[in-house]
Amino acid sequence: MRIIAGSRRGAVLTKLDAINTRPTANRVRESLFNILQSGRFSGLLAGSQVIDAFAGTGALGLEAISRGAAFASFIENEPAALSVLRANINKLRFQSASAVLAADALGLVHWRGAPANLVFADAPYKTGGGQTAITALAKIGALANDAIAIIETDKKETLASADLANGLRLIDQRSYGKALLHFLAYEVV
Repeated sequence: MRIIAGSRRGAVLTKLDAINTRPTANRVRESLFNILQSGRFSGLLAGSQVIDAFAGTGALGLEAISRGAAFASFIENEPAALSVLRANINKLRFQSASAVLAADALGLVHWRGAPANLVFADAPYKTGGGQTAITALAKIGALANDAIAIIETDKKETLASADLANGLRLIDQRSYGKALLHFLAYEVV
């Protein structure tokens, strides 16, 4: 895995050898960030506050910082992943633009940082964890009004419509191999 573009383009990330962690493929990440830097999302990354839930190696949040995000909060609870995540932040010298929360993205009860306008939730497939985490983050004030949340799931998964009524609205979906990216917009209710 490597950083695809921006200030740290080409930097190789430390790999995570863990059974429970499945990183977003380079091709999917590249497509995702191409979408975020064009069309209706153009300008979203510049100066943004980012949350990378289920961060793993931190590839999504680190790519966002490399491409102009102001700050990324990484949420991860797996010890091996936390070690690799911190190593990657240090390797890229992004310590001042990031915070690591050693916590379960599904169990946060308060948010101390600035509300995020861009959120990535790449939970283990077929768990519904991504959508649950986004809904929970919205409830504790971690999302700014008009935030964009991207949930990665298995391509056969669907989002629960009940949660979409709580200020979240599905605005786009893109399929890449086994992965399906759900783009949601959040409005404070």
